[in-house]
Amino acid sequence: MAVTFSDLHTESGLKSLNEFLSGKTYISGDQLTKDDIKVYAFVKNPSDAFPNASKWYDAVSSRLVESFPGKAQGVSFSGQAASAEAAPANPIPVYLQAGADDDDDLDLFGDETEEEKAAAEAREATKKESSKKKESGKSSVLLDVKPWDDETDMKKLEEAVRSIQMPGLLWGASKLAPVGYGIKKMQIMMTIVDDLVSVDSLIEEQLTVEPCSEYIQSCDIVAFNKI
Repeated sequence: MAVTFSDLHTESGLKSLNEFLSGKTYISGDQLTKDDIKVYAFVKNPSDAFPNASKWYDAVSSRLVESFPGKAQGVSFSGQAASAEAAPANPIPVYLQAGADDDDDLDLFGDETEEEKAAAEAREATKKESSKKKESGKSSVLLDVKPWDDETDMKKLEEAVRSIQMPGLLWGASKLAPVGYGIKKMQIMMTIVDDLVSVDSLIEEQLTVEPCSEYIQSCDIVAFNKI
């Protein structure tokens, strides 16, 4: 059954539209369609006396401004422009047939200009850039690596430590520092990618188990700084 809105520039027409839009966001439901554009072309901004129609008008206006910035003041049907600010002098019926194939020549705002194409491309590039995964943070860590006793080969100990390789882990400078009773510990720097390397897991599952445990008695985190 066809739904008819006529005299949309009058209170009776707006009242009919307001009643029809009760409980709806757009003419056809929750999606903006050509039906909304057609009606919008013949409606001036409804007053608060027609809350449903006013809410619908604002929703359509917002969508048009988003899609076609700077050109949302009118639409054209088969090349004939109609202003959203000036309603026609004579009553104009608008027929909305549910399920009808309404693919007549509907030129919303004319051909897209070069400026609009450039703006669209810029928006698309911004979306792609923002959708890229941000690079994970990095940290600088100083470890104390302690041997079993003063007879531990510290060169072998360092080789064992540096033999551990994994994505996101980069070993840095090292030095020996006295502990006491002739025992020295090794202090070594490393840079890690936070999302890829867990220092606790590195110590518990790599540095203090075989084969590294042959030389390493324990490891302690001396400093942990975000880069």
